[in-house]
Amino acid sequence: MRHQKAINHLGRTSTHRKAMLANMAASLIMHKRISTTIAKAKALRGYVEPLITRAKIDSTHSRRVVFSYLQDKEAVTELFREVTVKVADRPGGYVRILKTGFRLGDNADMCIIELVDYNENLLTSKDTTAKKATRRRKPAAKKATDAVAEAPVAAKAPKAKAKAKEAEAVVVDEAEVVVEKPVEEETKEETAEEK
Repeated sequence: MRHQKAINHLGRTSTHRKAMLANMAASLIMHKRISTTIAKAKALRGYVEPLITRAKIDSTHSRRVVFSYLQDKEAVTELFREVTVKVADRPGGYVRILKTGFRLGDNADMCIIELVDYNENLLTSKDTTAKKATRRRKPAAKKATDAVAEAPVAAKAPKAKAKAKEAEAVVVDEAEVVVEKPVEEETKEETAEEK
């Protein structure tokens, strides 16, 4: 049984495994995608993701810690300049493992491990699928059009009521004017008669 054995030793000694993972991590950072076996990719994911998280804080200490793991100056520079800019707002999950089939020689499970933000094909396909409209059955479309048709009528109703009130106000104003004019004329006539 393999209880509590979290590390896959990959059939290598400790120093060989560390050197292999450091080389694979540097290659992944430089090329953004590498092809390997699934077991190595899963081990590499646990190795490289903490390094990318560490690289989000650009300090001398972070650079030295990352360099102690990678042992490659160009990879460290690439990680701190290019990669962390793209993954700055991502809270984790920086790499993706895509299974590709089996190797011809020994039938090992093969895969591609890549940095998530650098796969342009998947990024553009997500944008196009988000814009694609869904198709619905006709009864659902009728209900939607009926609701849309009722909404403008409801919106027009307050405008019509407002216009009707304005028209009544104009009529009332004219009536007041008409009423006021005869009263003024009568008062003038009364004053003329008194004189």
